[in-house]
Amino acid sequence: MEEIQAHSDNYESSSSAASSPPSRVPSSNFFYLRKPGGSRQPISFEDSPDWEENINNHNTDVGVRVEERGGGDSINTATTPASPSLSKLNSVSLRSPPFPEGARKIAGASIVWKDLTVTIKGKRKYSDQVVKSSNGYALPGTMTVIMGPGKSGKSTLLRALSGRLDVSAKTYGEVYVNGAKSSLQYGSYGFVERKNTLIGSLTVREFLYYSALLQLPGFFYQKKSVVEDAIHAMSLGEYANKLIGGHCCMKGLHSGEKRRVSIARELVMRPQVLFIDEPLYHLDSVSALLMMVTLKRLASTGCTLIFTIYQSSTEVFGLYDRICLLSNGNTLFFGETLACLQHFSNAGFPCPIMQSPSDHFLRAINTDFDRIIAMCKTWQDENGDLSNINMDTAVAIRTLEETYRSSSDASAVEATMLKLTEREGPSLKSKGKASSATRIAVLTWRSLLVMSREWKYYWLRLILCLLLASCVGTSFSGLGHSLSFVGTRVAAIFVFVSFASLLSIVGVPAQLKEVKVYACEDSNQHSGGIVFLTGQILASFPFLFLISISSSLVFYFLAGLRNGFGFMMYFVLNFFMCLLVNEGLVLVVVTALQDMFWSISTLVFVHAVMMLSAGYFRIRSALPGPVWMYPVSYIAFHTYSIQGLLENEYDGTSFAVGQVRTISGYQALQNVYDVSPDEYSKWRNLLILSLMALAYRLLVFLLLHFRVKKNSSLYRFLCCKLKMND
Repeated sequence: MEEIQAHSDNYESSSSAASSPPSRVPSSNFFYLRKPGGSRQPISFEDSPDWEENINNHNTDVGVRVEERGGGDSINTATTPASPSLSKLNSVSLRSPPFPEGARKIAGASIVWKDLTVTIKGKRKYSDQVVKSSNGYALPGTMTVIMGPGKSGKSTLLRALSGRLDVSAKTYGEVYVNGAKSSLQYGSYGFVERKNTLIGSLTVREFLYYSALLQLPGFFYQKKSVVEDAIHAMSLGEYANKLIGGHCCMKGLHSGEKRRVSIARELVMRPQVLFIDEPLYHLDSVSALLMMVTLKRLASTGCTLIFTIYQSSTEVFGLYDRICLLSNGNTLFFGETLACLQHFSNAGFPCPIMQSPSDHFLRAINTDFDRIIAMCKTWQDENGDLSNINMDTAVAIRTLEETYRSSSDASAVEATMLKLTEREGPSLKSKGKASSATRIAVLTWRSLLVMSREWKYYWLRLILCLLLASCVGTSFSGLGHSLSFVGTRVAAIFVFVSFASLLSIVGVPAQLKEVKVYACEDSNQHSGGIVFLTGQILASFPFLFLISISSSLVFYFLAGLRNGFGFMMYFVLNFFMCLLVNEGLVLVVVTALQDMFWSISTLVFVHAVMMLSAGYFRIRSALPGPVWMYPVSYIAFHTYSIQGLLENEYDGTSFAVGQVRTISGYQALQNVYDVSPDEYSKWRNLLILSLMALAYRLLVFLLLHFRVKKNSSLYRFLCCKLKMND
């Protein structure tokens, strides 16, 4: 303790040069701005016309009382002890925003977590405990922020409260919802991931409308009002008819607007509790301020907001109601935001006047600053005075933790938690879901709209296939039907099918987006593996058939293949099944790797191996290939597609050998390519292609269930294993 007190006094003396004396109680008006030609004046959001005229003091006792009225759930405020350190401030806080016009009042829920500990094996280098004995609560109509440096357990605590931890994580402790030990039901809460997963080819209104159709039961027209409410709540009215990703002639939404769209997607369910992981992720200061003001207005409707923050500006910090400060899984403080300033001052680390409180907090508890301190001291020794930073971060963390445990703030939090859990309130009921048939129809129609607007999805592939068919067909045009041209026709069909299937890599970026959107929607129970695959395959049918019939007809007539409508339609159908199998292969690779570069590289390698194996062991004139390619030729869809097309070309034909002897088309073809003499072989090959398309979809379903649902990929899994072995 003597070492801790010495370091605290040392830091206190070093920071006093830029701040008031340590004994000075920090004021709530800690927003400072130097006006041109004037002195330093404190400013706050009290000057904004959007805030109420009534001033609410943080000294007012805060709590909740749960009661049920007329079958509806509602939570009203009651009295609980206020934070003692907060009462010492004796200052005016930020005013709350007014209740938004036209918004619906939401019956929020109180969340209390007691002695919550989360362990994840292998997550930390020295300990498996990511969150250690955390206590806190969140009340309706308030914003509770979980703040801390990187790898402090913020997101893990947020996921533990929402019940979205991975199966490998173990949770100890208790979580109360409205005073009862229960988990949050579907529709009663919303969870927004850190990264935005949106569909750029849809407008904001279209995207939210399709999300509402996937989440809510009922008729289509009933969900338009829900979408408009979500747009109004997140201040997206002027962007409602704008494409999220934009196009060549118009820019899409900025990062702040996209972040609000991600939050609006969860608001269509009208949740009582909303969890947001890093709402200010990759936002500039203006977008961050607009985001937090919007969330503050959302909280004024009664919704309970809990989110994580890494760092924020002074203005944004003043909008928080309560703060949970974490460092390496330990809770260093929980309480009102202004009380946190007093807590740091009591521990010997007062916040300098011109410094942001969040910057000061993270500076004191982030162990990564120790390396910077060492660099500054080395530079100071060589170039004179540069920095007065001389605080040991580990000592500061221990000081803050011990000060909080013995403070009256911790006692006030425990008293509030006891009052919130001593009586059970109304339980949050699960809301109805849309039926599987409705979800399949919605996903099919949405995918059709996306595929028709995304030129990289199928339109570019259609153009390339037409160019390929024109080039190959022109190169092999004018072929006769004699026995000497059998090998040339085999080569023409082989080249066309092989390279047309290779063009499927053009759709890898679009397929990767589809998988990411599915992963986000599945984590929120908006979709499922079977629903996603069914909608995706139904939506791809028209485009794949358009590609197959257009490119097949161009190649068929240019190459001068066999006359007859039935033979021509079999060629189109066979090529369509080949594209369908190839689409499943692309989806398998993209789902397993979830990386664009490695997915394209893997697909090129797989297609090359399949084409070579089909050529080495099926074409009689080819050189013998490696032995390991022989079994590959039986699982390569090129083999069955090409074999069926050749059998269709020479089925029932005959060739004259001299003037007396004739041979059948199968006999002539067997001298060039390995085919079956059975007359129904071409239909058997078509059936094999259909089964392969089904098998690839089944493999995709298993990958979606075991890899995507766990938010991981085979590529990252293998990299992690290699690092652990090293």
